Amino acid sequence: MADRTRQESYVPEGIADEFTQGAPASDEKPQKPGRPTAPTLGLVGTLRWMWRQLTSMRVALMLLMLLAVAAVPGSVLPQRNQDAAGVIEYLADHPTAGEWLDRAGFFDVYSSVWFSAIYILLFVSLVGCILPRSATHWRALRGRPPRVPSRFSRFPAQATATTDATPQEVADAVAARLRGTISWLPTFRVDRAEETARGRGASGRSELASAGRERPKAPPAAQTVSAERGYLRETGNLVFHLALVGLLVSVATGQMLHYRGQAIVTEGRGFANAVVDYDTFEKGSWFRPESLVPFAMTLDEFESEFASDTVAFAQARDFTAHVTVTEPSGEQRGEQIKVNHPIVVDGAKIYLQGNGFAPEITVHDAEGEVAFAGRVTFIPEDTMYTSRGVVKVPDVSPGLDQIGLVGYFLPTAEVNEDGSARSAFPQPVDPLLVLEVYTGDLGLDDGSPQNVYELDTASLTPAVDEQGERIKVLARPGETVELPDGLGTLTLGEDLPRYVALDLRHDPSLTFVLVFALLALAGLTVSLFTPRRRVWARAYAGPDGATVVEVAGLARGDDAGLQAEVDRALAAVPGNVQQPETGDEPVTPAAPDRTGSEKD
Repeated sequence: MADRTRQESYVPEGIADEFTQGAPASDEKPQKPGRPTAPTLGLVGTLRWMWRQLTSMRVALMLLMLLAVAAVPGSVLPQRNQDAAGVIEYLADHPTAGEWLDRAGFFDVYSSVWFSAIYILLFVSLVGCILPRSATHWRALRGRPPRVPSRFSRFPAQATATTDATPQEVADAVAARLRGTISWLPTFRVDRAEETARGRGASGRSELASAGRERPKAPPAAQTVSAERGYLRETGNLVFHLALVGLLVSVATGQMLHYRGQAIVTEGRGFANAVVDYDTFEKGSWFRPESLVPFAMTLDEFESEFASDTVAFAQARDFTAHVTVTEPSGEQRGEQIKVNHPIVVDGAKIYLQGNGFAPEITVHDAEGEVAFAGRVTFIPEDTMYTSRGVVKVPDVSPGLDQIGLVGYFLPTAEVNEDGSARSAFPQPVDPLLVLEVYTGDLGLDDGSPQNVYELDTASLTPAVDEQGERIKVLARPGETVELPDGLGTLTLGEDLPRYVALDLRHDPSLTFVLVFALLALAGLTVSLFTPRRRVWARAYAGPDGATVVEVAGLARGDDAGLQAEVDRALAAVPGNVQQPETGDEPVTPAAPDRTGSEKD
């Protein structure tokens, strides 16, 4: 039965029966083979696959792009650590969307879990990319250039010449030219070698040794030079990626350790370097208030200069704040702060951000008691320093309504016929204070925070005349004017002190950010503009006794300067050099004796 099966089905000759048993007969329909089963990765294999994906360059680029996209909400939406009032206003205007955005951390983008996760993954991905490549590059740096290939005809850049110099002299000259003039930073890594003629291998030497005779050493068939350059290309690439890691670490460290404070200081007064003494203060998560050095600063005088000519009328020329810095030791020193010329105190830079007028205002209530006395900061709204300010008078005598004053300070007042006024020049040539009066509850006693530069008039009653028009109080320096409705009096001081807005910034990572940014730029430049080239040269004695020189070059990728590199190497050949005419074939030397096979 088995023989009949073998006869009815085709079986190749020479195949044993055990390999043909079970084969389908000719009239039987062959069964389709089952689908191959992929081997399972297992836990270790899955983790290894995930690590390789994370540390791949494409994932690193994706994470870098994702980090840039994730930072967009931080610049579009108000952030709680920078503009808490803006966040409250956004939540009030968008109650539904604002609540979900707040839950997702869109008002604290840079400290949110998802932004930190992208940041850490990018850091791990870059480190995972760099470490294996660094090890591979280190091994490549310790290697030597490849040996001279047997045939130069297959290379894209070639050159041939003859000379009366010896092959040894030619090889030495070409090697010196490729190395360059700087010994500690060679242009090419160069190896010199000799190629022996065919038939002078190990077997011949063994036969002579067995016969008890010492065969003289054969003269070299050719002198060769192997040179390679471009190792700095990968070095620059690694430096670029290492600098990116340094930038990530520096920026993250700076965000956690930085602090920034803003303070408004009037002439003759100052502030101390303490959190409670700043008008606004921002800090990183690792900042500690006790780390602040307790220095003090006093604004002695502020000078401003504006153009008075018709071509550039009222344009700012110069701003200078003369200050006195008091160190913790008690030592004092005078400093000047100008725009874009900050001073440095305890590693923090203090910038001049703005300036204006802070006139001295005194308000007496209806009982004649002093309800308010102090300097009021007026914020400029235009280039002529038309400045808006608010005076809140909550400390009136018992039983009296609180008073709110809002209006403008005009350094050089220009009053129109309709009663409107504006400033015509930034300097205090003819100053005027114009205020509207409100009465009622200022809302300062309920504990809710308020903007000192804004007056909420929704629950206040304005002072109006018989026609229902709001009454405006006008005061010049040194004058005392009556407030409407018998509310009291207002006195404007004779002097007009100036104020400056100072911005103190301390970020310990700025120096590191600059260094790593420059390193990244330098590494990228080296990586982009360093060619990867290999040049080989062979010099041997031709049939007519002249030395034949062959030079060939190979580059990784397209390299327009490869042929010029080969020509420069050939130009270093000493002696009477003659290049063959077009179409002439160079003489091929005896094939080198190489034990074993080598892949060129």
